Amino acid sequence: MSSDMIIDHDSTPTGRRLRRNRVRTALWIAVVEVILVAFTSLTQFVVIALGVVTVAIYLFWGKNQRDTIRQILWIAAASQALAIVAVLLVHFISTFVLILAGIFAAVALFLIFADRR
Repeated sequence: MSSDMIIDHDSTPTGRRLRRNRVRTALWIAVVEVILVAFTSLTQFVVIALGVVTVAIYLFWGKNQRDTIRQILWIAAASQALAIVAVLLVHFISTFVLILAGIFAAVALFLIFADRR
């Protein structure tokens, strides 16, 4: 009887199931959170503050907990970190778009005022 699966000695069935699906779960939580930021009154600063607190809890306390708690905190921290990255990307891209629009407007004004007909 051989098995390809190695079971960690302190894991639980719930912890193993969470570990198998943790990346997918974290990505979906982050997607939902970014959609909430985009369409509700949830601000970017709330997402960043929540993310910093969640990641800190995982790093300083969650890594040393039982399997199920550790997996849940990993999912929470990863989803918050992904949401922070998405919020910051949106912020910087929108700033870049505004700068680019300003450059286009300046060029358009130059072309309009340069036309002497």
